[in-house]
Amino acid sequence: MHTVAVLALDRVIPFDLSTPIEVFTRTRLPDGRQAYRIRVCAERPEVDAGAFALRAPWGLEGLQGADTIIVPGTDVPTAPLAPAVRTALLAAAERGTRIASICTGTFPLAATGLLNGLRATTHWMAAGLLAATYPDIEVDPDVLYVDNGRILTSAGAAAGLDLCLHMIRKDYGSAVAADAARLSVMPLEREGGQAQFIVHDRAPTPMGSVLEPLLSWLQENLACDLTLADIAARAGTSTRTLIRRFREQTGTTPLQWLHRARIRQAQHLLETTQHSVERIGAQVGFGSPTAFRDRFKRTTGVSPHAYRRAFS
Repeated sequence: MHTVAVLALDRVIPFDLSTPIEVFTRTRLPDGRQAYRIRVCAERPEVDAGAFALRAPWGLEGLQGADTIIVPGTDVPTAPLAPAVRTALLAAAERGTRIASICTGTFPLAATGLLNGLRATTHWMAAGLLAATYPDIEVDPDVLYVDNGRILTSAGAAAGLDLCLHMIRKDYGSAVAADAARLSVMPLEREGGQAQFIVHDRAPTPMGSVLEPLLSWLQENLACDLTLADIAARAGTSTRTLIRRFREQTGTTPLQWLHRARIRQAQHLLETTQHSVERIGAQVGFGSPTAFRDRFKRTTGVSPHAYRRAFS
């Protein structure tokens, strides 16, 4: 039987902690036998879980002999990693144990150095902090999980389910994983990645900046066929000055900002109306349905139809 050790750190996020426990505990082999043995481990017997405290049956010695170690997220991702925990994780990696993180559990893994030079992900809201804190890691904020072989990382919340199902499939095959997915009322594979969730009703507008009136005008004229020259003329400046100001105040170019605003508006319309994809594409300023579908999928990772199925 495959042993999974779930490492509960202080300020552990209960959802992230419970995900692997529930998924692996309920997984059964074709003959009905339990597929996984679960150990909940912690440095100290009592763990602060925010709204409550929990008692872990295993100490760090429970990591020894585990086939997989999972590090759930915490709500203080940059908290210093206890030396004993760091030593235990490094020793496990040296033994060839598979180590995975859920959500901000990527940060403790990063603190050990195990992710240096690797691609990794975390919750999209923490991706910038991870990249800034650990520049040796290639942070991909758009995916649901990253499998580097023995080291795996996942995005936030439900992405932990995706990662657990992925590991079950690797351990026991697609049939067992599909049964586990059905028990979790989850598809075995979800379309797209985190990008489809990293959305706002409208593109960010720096309030109080000199660009604010121009950005408001752009937002109101998304359906128009606007060129860089059109936008510069509206701003009463040269295209070179316009690009410089945009980069300074929004971190992007005028046309990139416009494309992103159009996709945000399209998402809103897909969620709240029954308009056809072709009509929505035209409403937000795309010249053809094909151009709209291509831009939408590049931005969100899924097609407009898949987005509507997921969020309408």
